[in-house]
Amino acid sequence: MIEKIKETAAYLKGQTSLHPRIAIVLGSGLGGLVDSMKIEKEIPYQQIPNYPVSTVKGHKGALIFGTLNNVEVVVQSGRFHYYEGYDMKTLTFPVRVYKELGIEVLILSNAAGGMNPSFKVGDIMMFSDHINLFGNNPLIGPNYDELGPRFPDMSEAYSKRLRKIARNTAKEHDIHLQEGVYIGVTGPCFETPAEYRMFHILGGDAVGMSTVPETIAARHGGMEVVAFSVITDLGVVGIVEKASHEEVLKEANAAGPRMVKIVYEMMPQL
Repeated sequence: MIEKIKETAAYLKGQTSLHPRIAIVLGSGLGGLVDSMKIEKEIPYQQIPNYPVSTVKGHKGALIFGTLNNVEVVVQSGRFHYYEGYDMKTLTFPVRVYKELGIEVLILSNAAGGMNPSFKVGDIMMFSDHINLFGNNPLIGPNYDELGPRFPDMSEAYSKRLRKIARNTAKEHDIHLQEGVYIGVTGPCFETPAEYRMFHILGGDAVGMSTVPETIAARHGGMEVVAFSVITDLGVVGIVEKASHEEVLKEANAAGPRMVKIVYEMMPQL
């Protein structure tokens, strides 16, 4: 595993003159961030040694190096999901590579179902915390000390510093930003009304099929993490809406520009 990480990182270093400290993972329908970038190099996953390939509609499948608001970044356009059949170590492999590249800040985004009664479709929720209901963990198995400690602390999974910057940035630009707890599940089916109700009782405000494994791997490696969900459907008691992937993409694309604005304006402060 260590050899593969080093091989992949060495290949990527040879493809760009940039040395980013910030990595951004784009979720469903949120690829608009790329339009705000000054791109130096775009590398399809198929060309990257040891890299998995995204199979989900709406996920581009490329690693993009460039600048965002004059700050060097690497953007992962298209993520990998447990429901695609990848094991936890494979789907978090890019995060391991980012650490080897010198990444210190990881920004994650996704589409999620909202369970908080105060949420509405199109809201952006910043993670205050998460609950891992994948029934698995990317750190299971032998621990590599080069990657992080055997028992990493998760008392601040999502950086208070980054959350404060995001909160202030949203306020400055008059963007309504919700905050809440994200529940990560395997998918790929959307939740039943009973599941939505249970997840909310457990303390969740939104539910989705990604992000939690990446956060765990990033925190294991000592990175600061901030994460955002676009609320694309609702599972509030009495208002459970029928969900489809097409509808999720539609709502994510509609709300995407507001989230792009937050991330873009955060850059110089990171």
